[in-house]
Amino acid sequence: MKALRIHAGPRARQHLEHHGLQPGDVGVIPAAAGGPKGLILGPLDRFIFGQWLPQSQQPVHLVGASIGAWRMATACLQQSVVAFERLEHDYIHQDYELPPGKKRPTAAHVSERFGRNLDAFYGGRVDEVLSHPRYRLHIITSRGRHLLGREHGVATPLGYLGAFLTNTVHRKAMGAWLERVVFSSSGAELPFATTDYRTRQVGLNAGNFMQALQASCSIPFVLQAVHNIPGAPRGAYWDGGITDYHLHLAYGRSGSDASNLIAEKAMGERGDGLKTLKDEGAQATDTALEAGPGSAGIVLYPHFQHRVVPGWLDKGLKWRHRATPALDNMVVLSPNPDWVRALPNAKLPDRNDFTHYGTDSRARAKAWLGATSASQQLADEWAEWLQQPDMGAVHPL
Repeated sequence: MKALRIHAGPRARQHLEHHGLQPGDVGVIPAAAGGPKGLILGPLDRFIFGQWLPQSQQPVHLVGASIGAWRMATACLQQSVVAFERLEHDYIHQDYELPPGKKRPTAAHVSERFGRNLDAFYGGRVDEVLSHPRYRLHIITSRGRHLLGREHGVATPLGYLGAFLTNTVHRKAMGAWLERVVFSSSGAELPFATTDYRTRQVGLNAGNFMQALQASCSIPFVLQAVHNIPGAPRGAYWDGGITDYHLHLAYGRSGSDASNLIAEKAMGERGDGLKTLKDEGAQATDTALEAGPGSAGIVLYPHFQHRVVPGWLDKGLKWRHRATPALDNMVVLSPNPDWVRALPNAKLPDRNDFTHYGTDSRARAKAWLGATSASQQLADEWAEWLQQPDMGAVHPL
């Protein structure tokens, strides 16, 4: 059974038909939120960053939210294959103490343990991430506004209820409750337009890297928010997947192409390297992009499903799961649903496994290891396709 499904936007498909895909064609690699589902992509990550991309020299933008941000930061480390293997091991074998009679650990405990794990993983190596000669890292977080400006036992649930209801009416309107804040490698422009949603860009440095990465992984009510990240506007920062679950972004046009950059002045919030991306009067994100693969580069997207869902609160809104012209340059690599049904528990690893297995972390680790071991087939099939491109295997995105 084939494990890999390949989907491509129209411009990307045209490029594949005429040229196949070379490492030098890639300009952007997104990495989605999704918790343990991201484990399935480990072999693809090791092949792409360890064997394939090193054959080229162009700069590549790495855009990640939540576990995707952890994966893309890992790609920037020296000896990235070894680092990806450690990420997989550490994620699979994470363990938390459960309060008596409870099925879930407290958010404070998970945050404390996760922070220690990040310190152990990146301690002494942040400069490797930030100074990579080719990769431009962009870590996406969600910053709360108004009721969500600080984490609070009553205000936070009410704020997320407001965000949910507002998002159901119009995704862009959710910006009243949450805004996208992107922490980017020094001097790196965003590789996507920001007319879709309220957005800020902040310089990523050694003083805010750990907090930005932890914030991007801080699922509301599962982990605590990260407050007052250095260099960024004050407030509470949560998982980047809330605003950008699968990074359905207008790739191919930079934020400065779509809008003017203005210094932040409101409410006395100002930090070094902070940029606010103005969107008044800008062209809507779902209009056709002017830049093709030749100028913007192919967006190569290893993903755990072929649909690119905009935000976490859009998971149940099926009408927002369709492709738009924003993804015209994208190639998505995802597991075949029939192949997934052959994995342990007939599904991808997910956060429900923590509750399902409870304190039996060894059984959970065994199931996850079975899935990650099987996913080597994804990387093998992609390597074969690159050697002998078969357009009959490429589906519309």
